[in-house]
Amino acid sequence: MAKRDYYDVLGVPRNASDDDIKKAYRKLAMKYHPDRNQGEAAKTAEEKFKEVKEAYEILSDPDKRAAYDRYGHAGVDPTMRASAGASDGFAGFTEAFGDIFGDLFGAARGGRGRQVYRGADLSYTLEITLEEAARGKEAQIRVPSWDTCDTCGGSGAKPGTSVKTCPTCHGHGVVQIRQGFFSVQQTCPHCRGSGKIIPEPCPTCHGEGRVKRHKTLEIKIPAGIDDGMRIRSSGNGEPGRNGGPPGDLYIEIRVRRHDIFERDGDDLHVQVPVSITTAALGGEVEIPTLDGQKAVIEIPEGTQTGKTFRLRGRGIKGVRSSYPGDLYAHIVVETPVKLTEHQRRLLRELDESFRKGGTRHSPHEKSWFEKARDFFS
Repeated sequence: MAKRDYYDVLGVPRNASDDDIKKAYRKLAMKYHPDRNQGEAAKTAEEKFKEVKEAYEILSDPDKRAAYDRYGHAGVDPTMRASAGASDGFAGFTEAFGDIFGDLFGAARGGRGRQVYRGADLSYTLEITLEEAARGKEAQIRVPSWDTCDTCGGSGAKPGTSVKTCPTCHGHGVVQIRQGFFSVQQTCPHCRGSGKIIPEPCPTCHGEGRVKRHKTLEIKIPAGIDDGMRIRSSGNGEPGRNGGPPGDLYIEIRVRRHDIFERDGDDLHVQVPVSITTAALGGEVEIPTLDGQKAVIEIPEGTQTGKTFRLRGRGIKGVRSSYPGDLYAHIVVETPVKLTEHQRRLLRELDESFRKGGTRHSPHEKSWFEKARDFFS
């Protein structure tokens, strides 16, 4: 099968800068890296990964790129360049390839090439009440932790046995893989970068050298925190491998649904039921606030359902806000239920008096019927 044009492989124009070529390579190499593709897609991804590497190796070297631009694939065929070796042009390739491994695995080289890995981040969901979210609180949580295995003393080897140096990488944790006329350094597949192997793993920790425990952490929840926000606890994630730094713990906040209030950012909303007589005649209504106190609102005569009253500063002060939000009270006029016969008779008499008064008692009813008539006509 004929090779694809190297520029097409990387998805860049022929006049692309060195920086553009490097960026395109890094993006594609991360996409098709074998460690990021499993199952049926692994084989296809591996082929594309090799193709991308080959294209970058040529186009990142000024001399090889010039030869390719002039003669095509024949100009860079290694069989026609027997003396070709690792030139200075490979420095850019090695640098980019190293950056990619760092992006993928969070790894950094230790002594003699041994790989150290940052521990994974952990996530914890903490449910709190709306009141606790508003005023903040201190909470205790139990999270997974790791302790040195008492059976093997942290070596990972069965008591009476010892850890051996990896015969593949000779304790370096990395191996050199040659392809054509260039080579790359990769994590040793035998020891996975540790530089050692354990012939007989410890039966307690199964060769890990550590066992899972739980630890209790004190978490300070800031006042005004909202649902979905996260708190970062640095260094309380999983421990690193081969001496790498630990990951972080992220506590995701879930605010429990409140029976009365509904939060919208820093504002609060509350539905306030009032009787039909209070709505018609007016009066005062007490409403609760989140801080446990009461507030009084004046209901004017003729108040309708949906009327909203705003109480400034009675909402929540968010974690990034300089002043608190407002409390919105939404009026809901309640229709009386379970009436006695006497009450029904009074309402009929009241309705009759309303009808005699014409539409001045129900201005919205008149406009609604007019709109409905226009719609059907």
